[in-house]
Amino acid sequence: MLQLLVDGGPLMVPLILCSVFTVAVLLDRGYAFYRHSKLDTRALRAKVLGLVEEGRVDEAAALCANTPSPVAAVLLAGLQSYARHRPLAARVESLLALMEKAMSDCAQHAMTAVEKRFAVLTTVGSAAPLFGMTGTVTGMIGSFGALSAAGVEASGVAAGIAEALITTAAGLLIALAAVIPYNILVAMSGRIELEIDEATSELLDLIAMRAGVRQ
Repeated sequence: MLQLLVDGGPLMVPLILCSVFTVAVLLDRGYAFYRHSKLDTRALRAKVLGLVEEGRVDEAAALCANTPSPVAAVLLAGLQSYARHRPLAARVESLLALMEKAMSDCAQHAMTAVEKRFAVLTTVGSAAPLFGMTGTVTGMIGSFGALSAAGVEASGVAAGIAEALITTAAGLLIALAAVIPYNILVAMSGRIELEIDEATSELLDLIAMRAGVRQ
């Protein structure tokens, strides 16, 4: 393995860095999504809504505050807005609008945190093949240089071809290792975003129904 890295030439250095960044991001995001998967967000939403329906808004907010989840954070933002503006809002529609804005703003921040470092994977997925192609070019240049300098020098030609093939293969493999998990993570973040949207609608509908606005 070490010999392959040496034979790959200097462009193996950025490729190794790309692989290190990819592994670091996948470990970080994988752990974050694993923690989220262990939480039953549907049960959390049901419990929070049940507390709100019973008028125990403070308990619902405390439950959300003690639950590390994007869904809980958005629900907490809505409940805090409800508690803050309920005595001041002249109409229920105004209260709902304020709650919706607070939850929407929180959702944006929450999704930014969920998709943190995704750009690293897309960058590696794009850059790694380019580094590999550059290695191919420099390797072929080395091969032709060996031919012109020493005629048909098998070792010189072989070294250049080896550099070309190794960097190309490394670049493609690293790109695959970044792009495939990236698409999986995007799908998972999409499900979290859907859960946030559902939680937002459920809380707003409940508040509206309690006030007799929505049926």
